Amino acid sequence: MPSVLQCMDCQTEYAIDQVRYACDACGGLLDVVHDWSNVRFAHEQFDSRLGTLRAPFNSGVWRYKELIYPDVDISVIVSKPEGNTNLYPVPRLAEWAGVRRLHLKHEGENPTGSFKDRGMTGGVTQARVLGMERVACASTGNTSAALASYAALAGMEGIIFLQNKQIALGKLAQGLAYGATCLRIDADFDRNLELVREVSERLNIYVLNSVNPFRLEGQKSIIIEAVQQLGWQVPDWIVCPGGNLGNSSAFGKALKELYDLGLIDRIPRLAIIQADGASPLYHSYKSGFADYTPVKAETIATAIKIGNPVNYQKAVRTLQWTDGVVESVTDQEIMDAKALIDRAGIGCEPASACSLAGTRKLAAAGIIRSNETVVGILTGHVLKDPDATIGYHSNTLEDISPTYPNRLLQAGNSIEEIIALLEREKTLT
Repeated sequence: MPSVLQCMDCQTEYAIDQVRYACDACGGLLDVVHDWSNVRFAHEQFDSRLGTLRAPFNSGVWRYKELIYPDVDISVIVSKPEGNTNLYPVPRLAEWAGVRRLHLKHEGENPTGSFKDRGMTGGVTQARVLGMERVACASTGNTSAALASYAALAGMEGIIFLQNKQIALGKLAQGLAYGATCLRIDADFDRNLELVREVSERLNIYVLNSVNPFRLEGQKSIIIEAVQQLGWQVPDWIVCPGGNLGNSSAFGKALKELYDLGLIDRIPRLAIIQADGASPLYHSYKSGFADYTPVKAETIATAIKIGNPVNYQKAVRTLQWTDGVVESVTDQEIMDAKALIDRAGIGCEPASACSLAGTRKLAAAGIIRSNETVVGILTGHVLKDPDATIGYHSNTLEDISPTYPNRLLQAGNSIEEIIALLEREKTLT
């Protein structure tokens, strides 16, 4: 039986050869459900593809094709390739966070600099399967960069709805550079998502936000690859930023499927970290999910500046599957953690640093125990938001003081002055 779209609430099923983002029967979110009833998976099946140069299995998504989209013909796959991102052991950051062992999975090493490439290869591939010529998204930046790149690769028109302010220039530049049609709209992300869905329905454009279940199938590969990099041994915790909650939703689905298929022997706990100013999931979690109220999002971490996440229900399901938790961190905590990740030689955009800041906060509260192993997800590259980085170190960010500054030094055109400056700095470090 081929894969189907299934409503997560009422289990109504739909064929995958139709454009569909929600259940007609109840409005619920859709999952891509694969038929693995007569399939046996083994670690060696995926390990044998490591290091191959043969497309599409040289991709860190399509290496796991049988888990991502088993029925798709490889001739229609749109891949750069993506994935194959590093898992960094960071003992000094582990000590700072208060845990025994910490690894950082750096999704900023994807082709356009964020994890969104993993989702976009799945989404644009499905757009090609459906014969679509135009694809669109609302974006805080990373989705637009990925969509623009993959649409160009596939010969499709990419269309991007952006808010009028607080778009990181590194992300806006990518959308323009890859040739997408870019619209700056006087609305925040949540309203832009409503607009892009309405416009796309009227103009027969394929929506590639994370409401698209094929996006989330690609993003499952982050977890599959991380577990493979750990020798198929799961950590105690996986910690990730939470914005529109597509990643956390995909992570839960990946972990449950890996466990059900016997590829892992237990499910690790998941911690979703939101910025204080954009934390509707956190507040709902604190009420036991009895209440859910969208917020007007405000945070320096633009990638997660989302007040009404479309994947809320899937994220709640993930938390139930993984005995997970939700925490929030301030912009100050985010930027301090980012400074330390950057100084470790790894680097990340502000939203990514939620993983480290949240790990430290949960460890201090005793929720993550000091003897446990944590994998933190870094979602975007350090150059995605250079203004935030420079502003932090130059102490020009509103309401944020640099705890770990690296000041830009000024010197005249004089050897003696430069030497004196360097010697003085040496004594300070």
